[in-house]
Amino acid sequence: MKKLALATTLSAALAAPAIAQTPDPGQADAAPVAATTTAPLTGNLGLFSSYRFRGIDQTFGKPALQGGFDYAHASGFYVGNWNSNVSSGAGFPDGNLEMDFYGGYKATFGDFGIDVGAIYYYYPGSDASGLGIGANSGAVNNKELYIGGSWKFLSLKYFYSVDDYFSLRGVDSAGVSTGKNTHGSQYLDLSANYDLGDGWGINAHVGRLNLKNVHNGDYTDWKLGVTKDLSGWLVALSYVDTNASGNCSGASTYQPYCFTNSNSDNHGVITFGSHTKDAGRAIAVLSVSRTF
Repeated sequence: MKKLALATTLSAALAAPAIAQTPDPGQADAAPVAATTTAPLTGNLGLFSSYRFRGIDQTFGKPALQGGFDYAHASGFYVGNWNSNVSSGAGFPDGNLEMDFYGGYKATFGDFGIDVGAIYYYYPGSDASGLGIGANSGAVNNKELYIGGSWKFLSLKYFYSVDDYFSLRGVDSAGVSTGKNTHGSQYLDLSANYDLGDGWGINAHVGRLNLKNVHNGDYTDWKLGVTKDLSGWLVALSYVDTNASGNCSGASTYQPYCFTNSNSDNHGVITFGSHTKDAGRAIAVLSVSRTF
């Protein structure tokens, strides 16, 4: 039971949400695109059949309402905020909301672009004391730096965690916390977004997480999707899959991506829901979103 609880908390952290993106908030783990818009202040709102972050289920298969805003200065500097509901069982004990705050600098040079910045993931109301870092640790959070480059419809972005990855400490093959830190965990994202014309677009993504000091924590995720612009509303359908270790049927080693439907932490004692699910399983995600 303790092993599963740790897996649940870990997964939630791993699955941590993505920054609000265009055209697919919460799915492509890229930095905000605010600096490419014509208006200095923009907002975004979307309804998703499921919330996947770096390929990992954040809402236990249930729908997600997501939205935020971006401010982009003419110089290329930008700041923004993005929010989504999440499941406490995804590694955010007692939490049900994700709030992301980010800022950085973007610039283009012909067909090439650069993007550097930082993002802070915060889960108000959550309790991180059961994630292996001791009592009174506060809410689950994560701090990452990123740097990326783009060419036409291709982009490559690298994320580096400067603190324990979503407040998580190391876990061994038996699912027991080792107390080792997880800062220095890394994520690499290669994405493509191609405009087919007449409002149609296709997108693809492959990402790789290197989760430091967590057994079976590393995995690869991928996505293939199609979008259609309907009078400013973007309808998207994506296929998302991973090779993450999420076997909930009695695997012999720790499976960090086997999540439960809920997770509560009382001073380091974790109570979790009775239902489990492979958080990295293949799924189709349908969404409707708009930028305004």
